[in-house]
Amino acid sequence: MLARRTGHFVESVIRDMTRLSLKHNAINLAQGFPDFPAPLLLKQAAANAIMENFNQYSITWGAKDLRDEISRKAREYNHIEADPETEITVTCGSTEAMMASMLALINEGDEVVVFEPFYENYGPDAAVSGAVPSFVPLNDDNSIDEDTLESAFNRKTRVIILNTPNNPCGKVFTRRELKMIADLCVDNDVIAVTDEIYEYILYDNKKHISIGSLDDMKERTITISGFSKTYSVIGWRIGYALAEKNLTSAIRKVHDFLTVGAPAPLQHACVTALKFPDSYYRELASMYDGKRRFLHRALIKSGFKCKMPEGAYYVLADIPEGTGMDDMAFAKYMVSEVGVAAVPGSSFYKSEEGKHKLRFTFSKKDETLQEAAKRLAHLNA
Repeated sequence: MLARRTGHFVESVIRDMTRLSLKHNAINLAQGFPDFPAPLLLKQAAANAIMENFNQYSITWGAKDLRDEISRKAREYNHIEADPETEITVTCGSTEAMMASMLALINEGDEVVVFEPFYENYGPDAAVSGAVPSFVPLNDDNSIDEDTLESAFNRKTRVIILNTPNNPCGKVFTRRELKMIADLCVDNDVIAVTDEIYEYILYDNKKHISIGSLDDMKERTITISGFSKTYSVIGWRIGYALAEKNLTSAIRKVHDFLTVGAPAPLQHACVTALKFPDSYYRELASMYDGKRRFLHRALIKSGFKCKMPEGAYYVLADIPEGTGMDDMAFAKYMVSEVGVAAVPGSSFYKSEEGKHKLRFTFSKKDETLQEAAKRLAHLNA
């Protein structure tokens, strides 16, 4: 009696690992949320908004002052011109922005190109919207195989989903790669839906480039971001989608009946976040860089093999040799016996490659990471 679409995906493995972590009193390096406080100024802005009675519905597609600030930020940081009245939709997190975009674009049987490894939501997003996903694996060095990508496009292709910086592998797409993708979008009349939620968390002088800023791409790109990762307010669920007005009109229709609107007082607080000085973003990246290096060293010492991520706040690691376990079994062993939770790699892969990997987050206090490193060291004892 259930809808067939629900048979194409399972509940979130990431959030399931959080539940297991709580059950076993393990350190949760599975789910990507900080265990340190959000900026005080931002929390005060939220409390003030509640006390000043911003507690009823805002305009469905977002409070005007927030859309104005998002427009300014998009112009200055992403180099995208977005009219706050007709080209910006504030959503319940970037997750809803992606779902609303897919429902606004996809007809049953349309194909969606997705790079592998991918954030686990993209498969269910495709299934719920009626799309058929076409997975394009990145090379071992996280580069794109141009021939493989080109062969994924056909007359049924409607959308390509990008995620830069990438969750789980930390890849930051280069201008050359984005130009290649843009050319394929133009040639095949395809829309790029790009998830840029980690846009400020970059390392080693990497630069964030929005594909929507490239020539010929403003009219065929939906740029998604939000406040969760940059400002450590994962539970606030404030995201947004930038798109030209016809695409935005369709997104707003879906958004209206999907969630009505994002939390009003928190929208007003996010105006304060967008006025933070440039130093905030430099310090954010620097803080995470130190955590990145610490966790990478700890994993290597414990027998994992892993590359240093270029952005975001995860390390995707190969399971130590000789365990005799796949990713799911080893992840459960890690929680119950080692006391550290990670996400099984198969959550991010369609291929068998994921069965040999785990994803760890370093979005935690230094003390949390230090205790995790002590526990991980027992694997190599």
